[in-house]
Amino acid sequence: MRRLLAVAVLIAGPLLWLNRRRDERRECVSLYYDDGSMLTFERGLPGSERLLELARASLS
Repeated sequence: MRRLLAVAVLIAGPLLWLNRRRDERRECVSLYYDDGSMLTFERGLPGSERLLELARASLS
């Protein structure tokens, strides 16, 4: 049983790390409003490319 658990940890650890690294590279723009609501626009959504271009320009 311990060997099975050790194998599961050895397999799951790197998979979780790779998944987290992939998520970090995802570009998105989040808009926060005064009422506490928020909208997030990710690449590929309608209208998001314009917002992402503006965000990139403001950071450089």
